[in-house]
Amino acid sequence: MTRVTSRADFRSDTVTKPSRAMRAAMASAEVGDAVYDDCPTTKRLEAMAAELLGKESALFFPTGTQSNLAGLMAHCGRGDEYIVGQHAHTYRNEGGGAAVLGSIQPQPLPNEADGTIALDAIVGAIKPADFHHPVSRLLTLEDTFSGSVLPDGYLQEATDVARAHGLATHLDGARMMNAAIASGRDPAWIAGWFDTVSLCLSKGLGAPVGSLLAGPRETIEKARRIRKMLGGGMRQTGVLAAAGIYALEHNVARLGDDHRRADRLARALSAFPPLGAGEARTNMVFMTPHEDVDVSAFRRHLADRGIILGDGYGTMRWVTHLDIDDAAIDLVDQACAEFFAPASGPVRRWAGAQRALKEV
Repeated sequence: MTRVTSRADFRSDTVTKPSRAMRAAMASAEVGDAVYDDCPTTKRLEAMAAELLGKESALFFPTGTQSNLAGLMAHCGRGDEYIVGQHAHTYRNEGGGAAVLGSIQPQPLPNEADGTIALDAIVGAIKPADFHHPVSRLLTLEDTFSGSVLPDGYLQEATDVARAHGLATHLDGARMMNAAIASGRDPAWIAGWFDTVSLCLSKGLGAPVGSLLAGPRETIEKARRIRKMLGGGMRQTGVLAAAGIYALEHNVARLGDDHRRADRLARALSAFPPLGAGEARTNMVFMTPHEDVDVSAFRRHLADRGIILGDGYGTMRWVTHLDIDDAAIDLVDQACAEFFAPASGPVRRWAGAQRALKEV
């Protein structure tokens, strides 16, 4: 079979390409030197983000990893501790930067299925005022967490617990706009429970580069110095900031389309029970294929049809985004039907299920 050259790339919402209109905005951006804080487009993006998130100030970073790290370092000194989920991105997927570069000790705790951390576990992890222990300074949460939206009540309860014990709070809100759209909450309402928030522009919002850290002005100015130290002080960033402005102006509401397509994808995959697909979580679908499914053969089968997907800690992850349209979901449905047809794979006993799905 001839390999398809155009791909439906479900690995992550980080693979999006800037649209023609976004590229035009980048090409016409007014620029200055952002290290001197005189790039007008970057300053406009930062002001827009601060207002959107209900914070005094915001700062543009090249990556979410760096904006999170600067946030942690702005709250914690050498030998301090931050409490974080065992599967949280800041702990597990950012190279150990908090410990390596910030000399901050992580205290990882188990994440519940919905991404929360049990409140009694948080309280139990906070160290007493004793020189034998590191000083507990910060609670860090993540929203969305593997696509799941943290419950409204939990945001208040967890941050209340932290503040009652003298801890600051930071939200890794890389996909918090997905959480806002899915929950119907204003982004500032979500961000309002936390002292600082990191928001990624280069995931579902579709910008090629960039993240923002928002919070109190004094904390953000501290983070500005940390950004320079970490090598994140860039010059004519207006070209990149223009993409971020376009993303915030045009690509927030449309995240609902990604959620709708993820739900449709989950329904399509569930027509093939051996794939072990779960329900959609905002723009993500996870599946754990049964043991009798040849996962390598399944991946090759998809790749031959121009479909690729990612991994997620022992599972297979599908992520919808602005470059995934309804035709891509149809392509997956057809590919699965072909794979499970008697002539090419395990006997499929659910004939017609995908047709019924399209009629829903």
